Formats: sequence, C-alpha cells, structure tokens
Amino acid sequence: MDSIRISIIQTDIVWENKQENLRLLHEKLQSLRGTTEIVVLPEMFSTGFSMQSNILAEPVTGTTITTLKQWASIYQTAICGSYIAEDKGCFYNRAFFLTPEGKEHYYDKRHLFRMGQESEHFSAGNERLIIPYLGWNICLLVCYDLRFPVWSRNVNNEYDLLVYVANWPIPRRLAWDTLLRARALENQCYVCGTNRIGTDGYHLHYNGGSVVYSALGEEITSLPEGQEGITTAALNLTTLQRFREKFPVWKDADSFQL
Repeated sequence: MDSIRISIIQTDIVWENKQENLRLLHEKLQSLRGTTEIVVLPEMFSTGFSMQSNILAEPVTGTTITTLKQWASIYQTAICGSYIAEDKGCFYNRAFFLTPEGKEHYYDKRHLFRMGQESEHFSAGNERLIIPYLGWNICLLVCYDLRFPVWSRNVNNEYDLLVYVANWPIPRRLAWDTLLRARALENQCYVCGTNRIGTDGYHLHYNGGSVVYSALGEEITSLPEGQEGITTAALNLTTLQRFREKFPVWKDADSFQL
C-alpha cells in the first residue's frame, strides 16, 4: 500500500481503571471506522504509568489484549500502544501492534525510566521490533526509548515509520518535541509520537504534544496541547523513497553493533 493513514488518540487516562479506559477507547474507535489503517494509543493506555505491576499486569491472553484484538477486527484497523504485561513470572511495559487480520506483534520496552522507579518493577526487553504491515515496515518503541538514538537507528532503511507511545510529562516536553523531530531527520523516516494529557496518580501533569513528522522533519499533523482529540495523517511511501534516493544520507552512516 503506497499510502497509509495513521491516527493518533491523545487522551486523559483514568488512573488504574482498565474497564473505564477500554470503554472510552471503544467510543473513539467507533468514530474512526473506515477512516484509518493504524490507531496509536499512549503508553500504558489502560492504566496510566503505574508501578503496580504485580496488581495490574495481564498475560497476552488477558482482557485487554483480547478486547483490542476483537476491536481491530471489527473496525478493520491495526491498534498499537502499550500495557502492563505478565509473562513467565516477569512484568513488562509491553508495546503491542494488533492487526485486523489477527496478527500480533509485541515489543518489551528496553529503556526503563529509572527516575520513576520503572526498573524496580519491570523487566527490560532486549529485542527491537520491526513490523511488516501493508507494504510498510514499522518500528515500535516506548517513551524513554526516545532518548537513546542508537536503539532506534534506521540501518539501511529497514523501517519507514517510527512510532513512540508515551506518558511524557510537562517538565520535559522540550526534550519530547526536539527528539521526535531529530529521530525523523536522522533516520529519514516518518515519526509518530503519541502522548497523554491530564494528571496521573503520582501527581505528574501531561499536556500531550502528539505529532507526526515527515522525514524532512516537517510537521504533518498534531493535536492541541492539553486537549483530548484524534488526528489522522496520510503517509506516502513513494514520497519517502524518492527523498531517500535524492538525498541518501543513510549510505554514509557509521556501522555499529549493540
């Protein structure tokens, strides 16, 4: 598919209330029926950035993922975000990408936010995920991963779209705005960043800044600060490939291994 539509849902998350957050999401998905190929939710969309992993965690067979898989099928759109996962006795901040055809892709957040004690309650992932979907290659990362460019490095244009799902508070918004644009420029790809609004259970305040950038670092779409909303961007693969051919910075990139 040469053109693909991606929709950002910028929302206030009800603290540690899965049922209510799923209900609110369902209302929003109904409004998106037939208008988009990918819906992007904030990090830990169903609970907020809670450290109550031993209470809130679910397996991939739990209610949250089971419900989202059903909705992806019903509304014929891929859904991605992250949730609190339990797997073989460990807890993860797990990103998901669920397709309407029933395919499931998961990524466990590598860089855990030590200043918020995330590393004390969750295990870190060690494998990056690149998802093939509708002729596109999509890299899905989570919040604090944004600060570490080596982990997101686009070697030989292995992905076309880089997605960050986040709970990124107001005091560090400058870093969010700056680094999202930088990731688009340095990786010659589209970048989508989805953040929440409102106040969480730790009294941290969020004002969004959800946005989609082109490979030129140009803003394609965004949402107003501090407001719930949905916006959809149309991305074009041919346009991206032509830019990479005309200005092949990627050919001069340094090689490295993690």
